[in-house]
Amino acid sequence: MLDAVKNYLKITWDDEDAAIQDIIDQSKAYLNELVGAELDFEQKGLARSLLFDYCRYVYNNASEYFEENFAREILRLQLMVGVEQLPEDEEVVE
Repeated sequence: MLDAVKNYLKITWDDEDAAIQDIIDQSKAYLNELVGAELDFEQKGLARSLLFDYCRYVYNNASEYFEENFAREILRLQLMVGVEQLPEDEEVVE
């Protein structure tokens, strides 16, 4: 994941690897808490995209703007996770 985030941030040097790994770990925990579930950041998709963007915001000292700027994407991810967690065997009562 470190190499993927560095590539996304256009970082070609290794001097900040430990700091960037800390940002990745912090970002994963933040997004998992925000969504209320353990997300799979290894698969390409919305969770991974939001992880990269949050890392970018943290790296550039602008994390306070992330939720405001990505509110629709965060809500979409929350809904997707919520639907995935619904039990499948419930019958609809009309």
